[in-house]
Amino acid sequence: MAEPGFWDNAETAQQVINENNANKETYDQFNHLANGVEELEVLLEMLQEEPDAEIEEELVTGMKKLREEMNTYELSMLLDGPYDRNNAILELHPGAGGTESQDWGSMLLRMYTRWAEQHGYQVEVLDYQAGDEAGIKSVTLMIKGHNVYGYLKSEKGVHRLVRISPFDSAKRRHTSFCSVDVMPELDSAIEVDINSDDLKIDTYRASGAGGQHINKTESAVRITHIPTGTVVASQAQRSQLKNREQAMSMLQAKLYQLEVEKQEQEAAALRGEQLEIGWGSQIRSYVFHPYSMVKDHRTNFETGNVQAVMDGDLDGFIDAYLKFKLNQNN
Repeated sequence: MAEPGFWDNAETAQQVINENNANKETYDQFNHLANGVEELEVLLEMLQEEPDAEIEEELVTGMKKLREEMNTYELSMLLDGPYDRNNAILELHPGAGGTESQDWGSMLLRMYTRWAEQHGYQVEVLDYQAGDEAGIKSVTLMIKGHNVYGYLKSEKGVHRLVRISPFDSAKRRHTSFCSVDVMPELDSAIEVDINSDDLKIDTYRASGAGGQHINKTESAVRITHIPTGTVVASQAQRSQLKNREQAMSMLQAKLYQLEVEKQEQEAAALRGEQLEIGWGSQIRSYVFHPYSMVKDHRTNFETGNVQAVMDGDLDGFIDAYLKFKLNQNN
Protein backbone atom coordinates (compact mmCIF):
# COMPACT_ATOMS: atom_id res chain seq x y z
CA MET A 1 0.00 0.00 0.00
CA ALA A 2 2.98 2.25 0.46
CA GLU A 3 4.12 1.61 -3.10
CA PRO A 4 4.04 4.64 -5.45
CA GLY A 5 0.88 4.67 -7.57
CA PHE A 6 -0.96 2.15 -5.38
CA TRP A 7 -3.90 4.50 -4.93
CA ASP A 8 -4.02 5.63 -8.57
CA ASN A 9 -6.80 3.12 -9.21
CA ALA A 10 -9.12 3.16 -6.20
CA GLU A 11 -11.05 0.01 -7.22
CA THR A 12 -7.90 -2.09 -7.75
CA ALA A 13 -6.46 -0.78 -4.49
CA GLN A 14 -9.63 -1.74 -2.62
CA GLN A 15 -9.49 -5.27 -4.06
CA VAL A 16 -5.92 -5.68 -2.80
CA ILE A 17 -6.93 -4.38 0.63
CA ASN A 18 -9.89 -6.78 0.78
CA GLU A 19 -7.67 -9.74 -0.14
CA ASN A 20 -5.10 -8.69 2.43
CA ASN A 21 -7.80 -8.40 5.12
CA ALA A 22 -9.17 -11.84 4.23
CA ASN A 23 -5.69 -13.41 4.42
CA LYS A 24 -5.03 -11.69 7.75
CA GLU A 25 -8.34 -13.01 9.09
CA THR A 26 -7.35 -16.56 8.12
CA TYR A 27 -3.92 -16.15 9.70
CA ASP A 28 -5.35 -14.68 12.92
CA GLN A 29 -7.93 -17.45 13.19
CA PHE A 30 -5.22 -20.12 12.81
CA ASN A 31 -3.18 -18.52 15.61
CA HIS A 32 -6.32 -18.30 17.75
CA LEU A 33 -6.91 -22.04 17.32
CA ALA A 34 -3.26 -22.85 18.04
CA ASN A 35 -3.38 -20.82 21.25
CA GLY A 36 -6.62 -22.58 22.18
CA VAL A 37 -4.94 -25.99 21.84
CA GLU A 38 -2.03 -24.87 24.05
CA GLU A 39 -4.41 -23.59 26.74
CA LEU A 40 -6.31 -26.89 26.78
CA GLU A 41 -3.03 -28.83 27.04
CA VAL A 42 -2.13 -26.79 30.12
CA LEU A 43 -5.52 -27.51 31.69
CA LEU A 44 -5.11 -31.22 30.95
CA GLU A 45 -1.68 -31.30 32.61
CA MET A 46 -3.09 -29.52 35.69
CA LEU A 47 -5.96 -32.01 35.86
CA GLN A 48 -3.57 -34.99 35.58
CA GLU A 49 -1.42 -33.64 38.42
CA GLU A 50 -4.35 -32.90 40.73
CA PRO A 51 -8.02 -33.73 39.95
CA ASP A 52 -10.28 -30.70 40.24
CA ALA A 53 -13.96 -30.48 39.28
CA GLU A 54 -13.80 -26.85 38.14
CA ILE A 55 -10.74 -27.44 35.95
CA GLU A 56 -12.37 -30.55 34.47
CA GLU A 57 -15.52 -28.57 33.63
CA GLU A 58 -13.44 -25.78 32.08
CA LEU A 59 -11.52 -28.34 30.01
CA VAL A 60 -14.68 -30.03 28.71
CA THR A 61 -16.30 -26.68 27.85
CA GLY A 62 -13.12 -25.46 26.16
CA MET A 63 -12.78 -28.62 24.07
CA LYS A 64 -16.35 -28.34 22.85
CA LYS A 65 -15.90 -24.69 21.89
CA LEU A 66 -12.56 -25.35 20.18
CA ARG A 67 -14.02 -28.26 18.22
CA GLU A 68 -16.78 -26.00 16.89
CA GLU A 69 -14.26 -23.29 15.97
CA MET A 70 -12.00 -25.82 14.21
CA ASN A 71 -14.95 -27.16 12.20
CA THR A 72 -15.76 -23.61 11.08
CA TYR A 73 -12.12 -22.99 10.16
CA GLU A 74 -11.88 -26.26 8.23
CA LEU A 75 -15.06 -25.36 6.37
CA SER A 76 -13.66 -21.97 5.35
CA MET A 77 -10.50 -23.66 4.04
CA LEU A 78 -12.61 -25.59 1.53
CA LEU A 79 -13.58 -22.32 -0.15
CA ASP A 80 -11.04 -21.79 -2.91
CA GLY A 81 -13.25 -20.73 -5.83
CA PRO A 82 -12.59 -17.37 -7.50
CA TYR A 83 -15.75 -15.80 -6.03
CA ASP A 84 -16.21 -17.80 -2.83
CA ARG A 85 -15.30 -14.77 -0.71
CA ASN A 86 -17.91 -12.57 -2.39
CA ASN A 87 -21.35 -11.51 -1.26
CA ALA A 88 -24.21 -13.64 -2.59
CA ILE A 89 -27.41 -12.87 -4.48
CA LEU A 90 -30.03 -15.47 -3.54
CA GLU A 91 -33.33 -15.87 -5.38
CA LEU A 92 -36.37 -17.92 -4.35
CA HIS A 93 -38.96 -18.96 -6.94
CA PRO A 94 -41.83 -21.21 -5.76
CA GLY A 95 -42.98 -23.83 -8.25
CA ALA A 96 -46.48 -24.60 -9.48
CA GLY A 97 -49.01 -25.16 -6.73
CA GLY A 98 -50.28 -21.74 -5.75
CA THR A 99 -50.55 -21.04 -2.04
CA GLU A 100 -48.85 -24.31 -1.06
CA SER A 101 -45.58 -23.62 -2.87
CA GLN A 102 -45.71 -19.89 -2.15
CA ASP A 103 -45.93 -20.64 1.57
CA TRP A 104 -42.98 -23.03 1.18
CA GLY A 105 -41.05 -20.17 -0.45
CA SER A 106 -41.65 -17.97 2.59
CA MET A 107 -40.48 -20.77 4.89
CA LEU A 108 -37.21 -20.98 2.96
CA LEU A 109 -36.90 -17.19 3.08
CA ARG A 110 -37.10 -17.35 6.86
CA MET A 111 -34.60 -20.25 6.95
CA TYR A 112 -31.94 -18.42 4.94
CA THR A 113 -32.51 -15.17 6.80
CA ARG A 114 -32.04 -16.98 10.12
CA TRP A 115 -28.88 -18.70 8.84
CA ALA A 116 -27.41 -15.37 7.74
CA GLU A 117 -28.25 -13.66 11.04
CA GLN A 118 -26.67 -16.50 13.03
CA HIS A 119 -23.40 -15.95 11.12
CA GLY A 120 -23.44 -12.19 11.48
CA TYR A 121 -24.18 -11.54 7.81
CA GLN A 122 -26.20 -8.60 6.51
CA VAL A 123 -29.41 -9.35 4.59
CA GLU A 124 -30.95 -6.88 2.15
CA VAL A 125 -34.21 -7.57 0.31
CA LEU A 126 -33.68 -6.47 -3.29
CA ASP A 127 -37.05 -7.61 -4.61
CA TYR A 128 -40.16 -9.03 -2.90
CA GLN A 129 -43.30 -10.26 -4.64
CA ALA A 130 -45.94 -11.33 -2.13
CA GLY A 131 -48.12 -14.39 -2.70
CA ASP A 132 -51.82 -14.05 -3.53
CA GLU A 133 -53.04 -15.46 -0.20
CA ALA A 134 -49.88 -16.35 1.72
CA GLY A 135 -46.16 -16.69 1.21
CA ILE A 136 -44.21 -15.27 -1.71
CA LYS A 137 -44.22 -15.35 -5.49
CA SER A 138 -40.51 -14.54 -5.59
CA VAL A 139 -37.80 -12.94 -3.47
CA THR A 140 -34.28 -11.73 -4.21
CA LEU A 141 -31.85 -11.23 -1.34
CA MET A 142 -28.39 -9.71 -1.16
CA ILE A 143 -26.49 -11.44 1.66
CA LYS A 144 -23.28 -9.63 2.55
CA GLY A 145 -20.28 -10.99 4.42
CA HIS A 146 -17.00 -12.85 4.10
CA ASN A 147 -17.32 -16.19 2.21
CA VAL A 148 -21.10 -15.92 1.85
CA TYR A 149 -21.18 -17.09 -1.77
CA GLY A 150 -18.77 -19.92 -1.02
CA TYR A 151 -21.17 -21.27 1.58
CA LEU A 152 -24.49 -20.59 -0.14
CA LYS A 153 -23.54 -21.94 -3.59
CA SER A 154 -24.38 -25.35 -2.10
CA GLU A 155 -28.04 -24.30 -1.91
CA LYS A 156 -28.63 -23.86 -5.64
CA GLY A 157 -31.29 -26.20 -6.97
CA VAL A 158 -34.84 -27.34 -6.23
CA HIS A 159 -35.97 -27.83 -2.63
CA ARG A 160 -38.89 -30.21 -2.00
CA LEU A 161 -41.34 -30.11 0.92
CA VAL A 162 -43.67 -32.93 2.03
CA ARG A 163 -46.20 -32.07 4.77
CA ILE A 164 -49.82 -32.08 5.86
CA SER A 165 -51.10 -28.88 4.31
CA PRO A 166 -52.34 -26.18 6.72
CA PHE A 167 -54.40 -24.84 3.79
CA ASP A 168 -56.22 -28.13 3.13
CA SER A 169 -59.35 -28.64 5.25
CA ALA A 170 -59.15 -32.38 4.51
CA LYS A 171 -55.64 -32.48 6.08
CA ARG A 172 -54.13 -34.24 3.09
CA ARG A 173 -50.41 -34.60 2.44
CA HIS A 174 -48.98 -32.19 -0.14
CA THR A 175 -45.66 -31.92 -1.96
CA SER A 176 -44.33 -28.46 -2.84
CA PHE A 177 -41.26 -27.27 -4.71
CA CYS A 178 -39.20 -24.08 -4.67
CA SER A 179 -36.12 -23.31 -6.75
CA VAL A 180 -33.17 -21.52 -5.19
CA ASP A 181 -30.65 -19.68 -7.35
CA VAL A 182 -27.40 -18.33 -5.92
CA MET A 183 -24.93 -16.02 -7.67
CA PRO A 184 -21.86 -14.15 -6.50
CA GLU A 185 -22.00 -10.38 -6.45
CA LEU A 186 -19.46 -9.36 -9.07
CA ASP A 187 -17.04 -6.50 -8.59
CA SER A 188 -16.42 -3.89 -11.26
CA ALA A 189 -13.33 -5.76 -12.49
CA ILE A 190 -15.62 -8.33 -14.15
CA GLU A 191 -17.00 -6.97 -17.41
CA VAL A 192 -20.05 -8.52 -19.06
CA ASP A 193 -20.95 -7.16 -22.48
CA ILE A 194 -24.69 -6.42 -22.60
CA ASN A 195 -26.34 -4.90 -25.66
CA SER A 196 -28.96 -2.35 -24.61
CA ASP A 197 -31.08 -3.40 -27.61
CA ASP A 198 -31.41 -6.84 -25.98
CA LEU A 199 -33.07 -5.42 -22.87
CA LYS A 200 -36.73 -4.90 -21.99
CA ILE A 201 -37.05 -2.56 -19.03
CA ASP A 202 -40.27 -2.21 -17.02
CA THR A 203 -41.02 -0.03 -14.00
CA TYR A 204 -43.66 -0.60 -11.35
CA ARG A 205 -44.60 0.40 -7.82
CA ALA A 206 -42.53 -1.24 -5.11
CA SER A 207 -44.21 -3.28 -2.39
CA GLY A 208 -42.78 -5.20 0.52
CA ALA A 209 -43.83 -7.95 2.87
CA GLY A 210 -47.19 -7.42 4.51
CA GLY A 211 -47.84 -4.19 2.65
CA GLN A 212 -44.81 -2.44 4.11
CA HIS A 213 -42.60 -0.26 1.91
CA ILE A 214 -45.21 1.01 -0.51
CA ASN A 215 -44.18 3.54 -3.14
CA LYS A 216 -46.52 5.99 -4.82
CA THR A 217 -44.10 6.27 -7.73
CA GLU A 218 -42.92 3.54 -10.07
CA SER A 219 -39.43 3.24 -8.56
CA ALA A 220 -39.09 -0.55 -8.89
CA VAL A 221 -37.32 -1.84 -12.01
CA ARG A 222 -37.57 -5.15 -13.85
CA ILE A 223 -35.11 -5.96 -16.65
CA THR A 224 -35.54 -8.81 -19.12
CA HIS A 225 -32.59 -9.99 -21.19
CA ILE A 226 -34.44 -11.06 -24.33
CA PRO A 227 -31.87 -13.46 -25.88
CA THR A 228 -31.64 -15.63 -22.73
CA GLY A 229 -35.00 -14.88 -21.13
CA THR A 230 -33.21 -13.87 -17.93
CA VAL A 231 -35.28 -11.63 -15.66
CA VAL A 232 -34.05 -9.55 -12.73
CA ALA A 233 -35.81 -6.98 -10.55
CA SER A 234 -34.93 -4.51 -7.83
CA GLN A 235 -37.17 -2.45 -5.57
CA ALA A 236 -34.96 -2.02 -2.49
CA GLN A 237 -34.06 1.60 -3.26
CA ARG A 238 -36.40 4.61 -3.30
CA SER A 239 -34.76 5.86 -6.46
CA GLN A 240 -35.64 4.31 -9.83
CA LEU A 241 -32.10 5.07 -11.02
CA LYS A 242 -30.51 3.18 -8.13
CA ASN A 243 -32.88 0.25 -8.61
CA ARG A 244 -31.94 0.17 -12.27
CA GLU A 245 -28.24 0.13 -11.39
CA GLN A 246 -28.85 -2.69 -8.90
CA ALA A 247 -30.86 -4.68 -11.44
CA MET A 248 -28.14 -4.28 -14.07
CA SER A 249 -25.56 -5.52 -11.57
CA MET A 250 -27.73 -8.57 -10.89
CA LEU A 251 -28.16 -9.18 -14.61
CA GLN A 252 -24.41 -9.09 -15.14
CA ALA A 253 -23.97 -11.68 -12.39
CA LYS A 254 -26.60 -13.96 -13.91
CA LEU A 255 -25.25 -13.73 -17.46
CA TYR A 256 -21.70 -14.28 -16.24
CA GLN A 257 -22.80 -17.37 -14.33
CA LEU A 258 -24.66 -18.72 -17.37
CA GLU A 259 -21.47 -18.38 -19.43
CA VAL A 260 -19.35 -20.11 -16.77
CA GLU A 261 -21.83 -23.00 -16.55
CA LYS A 262 -21.87 -23.30 -20.34
CA GLN A 263 -18.08 -23.57 -20.43
CA GLU A 264 -18.10 -26.16 -17.63
CA GLN A 265 -20.66 -28.27 -19.50
CA GLU A 266 -18.66 -28.09 -22.74
CA ALA A 267 -15.45 -29.08 -20.94
CA ALA A 268 -17.21 -31.96 -19.19
CA ALA A 269 -18.65 -33.18 -22.50
CA LEU A 270 -15.15 -33.28 -23.99
CA ARG A 271 -13.90 -35.29 -21.00
CA GLY A 272 -16.96 -37.56 -21.12
CA GLU A 273 -18.11 -36.60 -17.63
CA GLN A 274 -21.68 -36.48 -16.36
CA LEU A 275 -22.35 -33.21 -14.53
CA GLU A 276 -25.15 -32.80 -12.04
CA ILE A 277 -28.06 -30.84 -13.45
CA GLY A 278 -27.83 -27.44 -11.82
CA TRP A 279 -30.92 -25.28 -12.13
CA GLY A 280 -33.56 -27.99 -12.44
CA SER A 281 -32.18 -30.54 -9.98
CA GLN A 282 -33.99 -31.59 -6.82
CA ILE A 283 -31.18 -31.29 -4.31
CA ARG A 284 -32.92 -31.64 -0.96
CA SER A 285 -36.13 -32.98 0.56
CA TYR A 286 -37.77 -31.65 3.73
CA VAL A 287 -40.24 -34.21 5.07
CA PHE A 288 -42.61 -33.12 7.85
CA HIS A 289 -45.02 -36.07 7.49
CA PRO A 290 -45.32 -39.08 7.87
CA TYR A 291 -41.88 -38.76 9.55
CA SER A 292 -39.40 -35.92 10.19
CA MET A 293 -36.29 -35.76 8.04
CA VAL A 294 -34.27 -33.39 5.89
CA LYS A 295 -32.03 -35.15 3.35
CA ASP A 296 -29.62 -33.84 0.74
CA HIS A 297 -29.76 -36.07 -2.35
CA ARG A 298 -26.25 -35.18 -3.54
CA THR A 299 -24.32 -35.96 -0.37
CA ASN A 300 -26.86 -38.18 1.47
CA PHE A 301 -26.37 -36.00 4.56
CA GLU A 302 -29.56 -36.03 6.61
CA THR A 303 -31.00 -35.05 9.97
CA GLY A 304 -34.21 -35.75 11.84
CA ASN A 305 -34.27 -32.32 13.48
CA VAL A 306 -36.41 -30.56 10.87
CA GLN A 307 -37.22 -27.60 13.12
CA ALA A 308 -33.54 -26.79 13.67
CA VAL A 309 -32.96 -26.74 9.91
CA MET A 310 -35.94 -24.47 9.34
CA ASP A 311 -34.51 -22.21 12.06
CA GLY A 312 -31.32 -21.81 10.00
CA ASP A 313 -29.13 -24.76 11.02
CA LEU A 314 -27.66 -25.44 7.56
CA ASP A 315 -23.97 -25.79 8.34
CA GLY A 316 -24.06 -29.60 8.34
CA PHE A 317 -25.47 -29.61 4.80
CA ILE A 318 -23.01 -26.95 3.62
CA ASP A 319 -20.04 -28.78 5.15
CA ALA A 320 -21.09 -32.10 3.57
CA TYR A 321 -21.52 -30.48 0.15
CA LEU A 322 -18.13 -28.73 0.18
CA LYS A 323 -16.38 -31.97 1.16
CA PHE A 324 -18.39 -33.82 -1.49
CA LYS A 325 -17.22 -31.37 -4.19
CA LEU A 326 -13.63 -31.57 -2.91
CA ASN A 327 -13.65 -35.35 -3.26
CA GLN A 328 -15.17 -35.05 -6.74
CA ASN A 329 -12.35 -32.78 -7.88
CA ASN A 330 -9.56 -34.95 -6.45
